[in-house]
Amino acid sequence: MLPSPRIKGWCPGAWRPMATGDGLLVRVRPSLSQLSSQQVVALCDAAETFGSGLIELTSRANLQLRGVTDASWPPLMAFLVEHQLVSDDPEAERQPQLMLVPAWQKGDDTHTIARLLQTRGSELATMPGKVGIAIDAGNAPVLVDSAADFRIERSTEGDLLVRADGYALGTAVSDTDAAVEQLIRLTHWFVATGGWDAGRMRRHTAPLPDWAPADTAPAPPGEKLALGEHREGMVVGLPFGRVAADTLREAVSPVSGSLTSASLVNISAVQVTPWRRLLLQDCDTLPAIDGLIRHNSDPRLAMNACPGAPYCEQASVATQPLAEKLNGWVEGTVHISGCAKGCARQRPAALCLTGRDGRFDVIINGRADSAPVKSGLTENEALDVIKKLSESR
Repeated sequence: MLPSPRIKGWCPGAWRPMATGDGLLVRVRPSLSQLSSQQVVALCDAAETFGSGLIELTSRANLQLRGVTDASWPPLMAFLVEHQLVSDDPEAERQPQLMLVPAWQKGDDTHTIARLLQTRGSELATMPGKVGIAIDAGNAPVLVDSAADFRIERSTEGDLLVRADGYALGTAVSDTDAAVEQLIRLTHWFVATGGWDAGRMRRHTAPLPDWAPADTAPAPPGEKLALGEHREGMVVGLPFGRVAADTLREAVSPVSGSLTSASLVNISAVQVTPWRRLLLQDCDTLPAIDGLIRHNSDPRLAMNACPGAPYCEQASVATQPLAEKLNGWVEGTVHISGCAKGCARQRPAALCLTGRDGRFDVIINGRADSAPVKSGLTENEALDVIKKLSESR
């Protein structure tokens, strides 16, 4: 018998979906941050058959389906398990999320460490559901702004290091095996010193143990994936992290259909990122497809918008239609939040619009919960205020 799907209070999963404004939210965690093209097509089929047809890419490099119902959830799970998009063991979701640096190569340190952690996953401590691990062992770390509680990175000297979130420095280790051993040990220290009460490493106040000195600097941050051609294929962006299933299917398959299509385009795999971008591996060319961002100059890349109403129960305003209207209006970062929680962006933005009781607050150089310069505005009134602010600069 399947467990009840209506569970809230932690990050949703596939076996533990979350009830939202438009139904159940079912989150898929791609193994090694990668799906085969066949799995992507299967995910698109699942979104259309069992949900609303919308797929979202999260800031932790997960893919999630919206609009799933109580009735459609059991057959959806059977479909996802059949296509190896989720494990048939619900306990597998209790293991910490692994987020890999995009464009990793088979056999490199990132891939090797990830496979070791998959093999030794049962040795990790049982931790709060939002705890995550970033494996960022390229020449320069690029996941520094992405949420992770423990990180394996490259040091300024080129060696591997293990770093706890909230610390600028980490602990140098000799090789991949030592990195995994140190990480496992740190998870047990975290739990033993009150990690469950803290919830996340950045809120944990216990000093690091003597065997994990924070004395080694990580290498300077590298560049995030730029849109367009890449040595591994092609990088495309998803507007505000959302894409229609038929749009994504078109990007990986020339034939409109499901896994029974005779041939898929030569894309071998799709790597997910925490930046609303997908790396289509072995993709030589890609025609213009509505619903995908192709150019680095697109202003939507500097905009953050949560799902908003009616998709989120907490949101009192629609966000993404307004974000589209603001496209190109404002220089710098823009954040449109359905409520003061600010899920889409925790850092300040040059312009922030926060929903409150069905209206908007306008915030300058702040977060969704910062003090507004104008409050209680309709959408049109908010647009007028923003236009005047832009003209005065």
